[in-house]
Amino acid sequence: MMKKGITWLAACMLILVLAACGGTKQSAESGSNGSDAEVTASEELVIKASNYEFDQPEYRLKKGVPVKIVYENVNGNHGILVPELNLQLDTRNSSKVITPDKVGEFEMSCSVFCGSGHSSMISKIIVEE
Repeated sequence: MMKKGITWLAACMLILVLAACGGTKQSAESGSNGSDAEVTASEELVIKASNYEFDQPEYRLKKGVPVKIVYENVNGNHGILVPELNLQLDTRNSSKVITPDKVGEFEMSCSVFCGSGHSSMISKIIVEE
């Protein structure tokens, strides 16, 4: 009888621990940059890339305003990377909703090696108040 009670208690504790772990994971996933499903963007920014250049030398965003960043590959094979904004897009993952939380200028570079002009494929994302 005692063994049954201990087994039942252990099973209940395991269920509680698993439930707590599931809750922690969900709250960790909902960060300030969120995902397309969690955050509704009030603006959209399309960034186009062709061989060794982005379509604009700089892009402007507002601090605290959710924006859907859409990446379009016009010519060649490219991607975009802005580590400070937790932004990395390419042909397989072509959009993301972000909410910039700091003001500044952030370098955007090509994240896919694209040939001899790869290292000069740079633009800026400027986040303003």
